[in-house]
Amino acid sequence: MTDINLLSQRRAGVLLHITSLPNNNGRGNLGKEAYHFVDFLHNAGIKVWQTLPLGVPHADGSPYQCLSAHAGNPALICLESLKQKGWLQETEQCDMCRADNSFDLHCLIAKAYTGFINLADSQEKQAYLDFCKDKASWLDDFSLFVALRNEFSGQSWSQWPQHLKERETKSITEARRRLGLAIEIIKFEQFIFYSQWMALKTYANERNVLLFGDIPIFVSYDSADVWANRRVFKLDENGEMLVVAGVPPDYFSVTGQRWGNPHYDWKYLKRTRFTWWKKRLESQLEMFDILRIDHFRGFEAAWEIPATEETAINGAWVEAPGKELLTALIKEFGNIPLVAEDLGIITAKVEALRTDFNLPGMKILQFAFGDTAANPYLPHNYERNYVVYTGTHDNDTTLGWFNALNDHDKQRIYHYLGYSQASMPYLLIGTAFSSVANLAIVPMQDILELGSADRMNTPGTTEGNWQWQFSWDQLTEDKVAKLTGLVTMFAR
Repeated sequence: MTDINLLSQRRAGVLLHITSLPNNNGRGNLGKEAYHFVDFLHNAGIKVWQTLPLGVPHADGSPYQCLSAHAGNPALICLESLKQKGWLQETEQCDMCRADNSFDLHCLIAKAYTGFINLADSQEKQAYLDFCKDKASWLDDFSLFVALRNEFSGQSWSQWPQHLKERETKSITEARRRLGLAIEIIKFEQFIFYSQWMALKTYANERNVLLFGDIPIFVSYDSADVWANRRVFKLDENGEMLVVAGVPPDYFSVTGQRWGNPHYDWKYLKRTRFTWWKKRLESQLEMFDILRIDHFRGFEAAWEIPATEETAINGAWVEAPGKELLTALIKEFGNIPLVAEDLGIITAKVEALRTDFNLPGMKILQFAFGDTAANPYLPHNYERNYVVYTGTHDNDTTLGWFNALNDHDKQRIYHYLGYSQASMPYLLIGTAFSSVANLAIVPMQDILELGSADRMNTPGTTEGNWQWQFSWDQLTEDKVAKLTGLVTMFAR
């Protein structure tokens, strides 16, 4: 169990999703470039690597809407390591995957599974069996769910035949028999993903780099979690959502954000001693040294929108038992290195929930300069128990944000920051690093001094997101020197 004291020391970190690592095929993976990135962080004195959620996304590619709260994305698997083991032939490729640009590596991993069965030694095969046994509480349902979803051409489970939608015992037993090989291959995918991830985590930790993960507070309706655990969520007798999650109108959208996730039935979760959440956190604590709860304020109260509404405007705040949940999780796991994403509409009750459990909140420098000196995002209002960001994956890059400001706002920022000779975005990076906040995180785009064309996500849109990648030639010696100098100067 990771010690919560990890969050009480001064550190600097970089935000970069695995898919944003360099790769000629258009999507980063857990191969050599990930290890190269750890080396870069270590050499620069950066001690934290924050990623986005690592789950299996839907067609839109969003890592915040996944098929499972536990499973890793097989598209992140490095095929080269499977070739090195001899389980996949060096020349093997899938023309269909290349043609439709889907990066669905399932067909190649299926071939690697055959190689594994024929060539793996007894120790490797035992490791696979141990993995399947250890993860059975979610892996058995997930593997069947994906096999059925593939059989029904990607349809949501709510559109499946009634006997499978309702998980009738006889039908589930028959499906496990009929789809036995497909299920084994899906389990093998997860075994490979977890093996490669844990190897990367070990490599990073040995080089004094901590891995920082992200837990979306809600799960996708079309997921193994909802299909296999319907009582955990607010659904009607037919399994349809009664209400959906989102946020009211805010900084990002005048109509709010209708995320479309199902809400939790907190009464059921309380009766079952939050077992579902305990299992979820157990998976993530194994994979990461530090965790962020996305939309932490949902633990105090969440915005419930009638499922019939097309926007998030006509919703209501509904209380959640956050204190009881966090108490149960701490009792189960001890002190948890947990960061609360406390952005948006934050009430005194939400703040009290965070401080009662001594959880660091978040400060975003791009939000700091629009109001008065009392703006909570201005550095002079920070305390040590915070994580400061120049921006997040949902923000524009710092350079893009700054260039879009008018001259008056730019002057106000320079006035506050002391008319430093540094230019954006390194002026804001230095501000984050110099603050009293224990952890300072910078998106890789800011280190590379990139503009709006290189942002990761634009909230409220569905096109062109989650696709950004960097290349090593963008990381010049000058940029590395500036970053390393700031780490040293501000004792990060």
